[in-house]
Amino acid sequence: MTTPAFWLYLTSRFCSASATMLLRAAIAWHVYAVSHSAFHLGLIGLVQFIPVPTFMLVGGAVADTYDRRKVMMAAQTVALCCAIGLFAVTRSGRETLPLLYATVALVSVAWAFDSPSRAAVLPSLVSREEFPRAVTVAATLQALAFASGPAAAGWVIASGGVANAYAVQAALVTASLPTLWLLRSRPAVAGASRALSLGAIADGLRFVRRNEVVLGCMLLDMLAVIFGGAAALLPIYARDLLDVGARGYGLLSASLDAGALLMSVALMLLPPIRRGGRALLAAVAVYGVATIVFGLSRSFPLSIVAYAVVGMADQVSVVMRGTAIQLSTPDALRGRVSGVNMIFIGASNQLGAAESGFVAALTTPTFAVVSGGVASLVVLAVVALRMPQLRRYRTDREAAAR
Repeated sequence: MTTPAFWLYLTSRFCSASATMLLRAAIAWHVYAVSHSAFHLGLIGLVQFIPVPTFMLVGGAVADTYDRRKVMMAAQTVALCCAIGLFAVTRSGRETLPLLYATVALVSVAWAFDSPSRAAVLPSLVSREEFPRAVTVAATLQALAFASGPAAAGWVIASGGVANAYAVQAALVTASLPTLWLLRSRPAVAGASRALSLGAIADGLRFVRRNEVVLGCMLLDMLAVIFGGAAALLPIYARDLLDVGARGYGLLSASLDAGALLMSVALMLLPPIRRGGRALLAAVAVYGVATIVFGLSRSFPLSIVAYAVVGMADQVSVVMRGTAIQLSTPDALRGRVSGVNMIFIGASNQLGAAESGFVAALTTPTFAVVSGGVASLVVLAVVALRMPQLRRYRTDREAAAR
């Protein structure tokens, strides 16, 4: 894992992830400042998700057909243009909710092409034996980025306004582009089918459907986070329930990823987890319980701790799922399978945000978060009972088999 290509990849991933999370936090704050509506916060998640199913499948096939590095560069260029546009419009005071939603949709389309290529290229940068550790290292840097992005958004918004947050996002995306330009990876497997077609896309879908470990990882993540995610309601918690303002919002948003970062460091220092299936199921259980605690809390320190525990549990899930899915997938299919996986992730994050916002609008934010934590525990029980191969999955067996 000391190759220059791997560290270039990590640098690009850190800058890109920081920019993405900063943008999401800034957009959520901006929309709530304009609308003062939980419904409109939920609508952000829906707008983010709508482009994902179609474009992510295409993006996965593109990742298996063209140079993954160039695909990522093109997607990052779109994100850069969006950031510059948001900065200019907001500085001039001409921002509107439709414009913010349109930008969110365009960034989601770019993400649909960037993510499958970014996920699929990692196994080509390290050996199979090093891959589980590489996933942990990459997840650690991503957790650091996910923590720093929202925190930076909160401080920048409080200090200079939301327009400056978009300027910082543009700077981060700009920093990621040279690292992608310099990145080189091993070529694709010889003889692999590289044709871009509907049949190629269908091959990826069939593989996921037939592999219980891969499908189980995706389903568990999607359903648990759809019901248990609280990120869309953080502006309401910060402004109305905890009364901590923009800086508190930044800290609250970052606490999830700070917890994830701490867990990533622990996973790097500890021996690799072999019983990946059991670890994944245990992590989702902790995720659900911590979400319930966060939803009920009216103490800012307790909320920070509970949301950090949510992030810690989620990070174990991220590492276990990332390792299991990539080690269970042939290289020739990694782009397409990663595309399907990103649809599940997009559904969990964006539809989860929509679900939280809509339920909160109909009931209360507290009910939306607490009921979601309970529902994620129900999902865990069903998946654990119905998918025994996932329960028994071991990373060391899969690596030895392949």
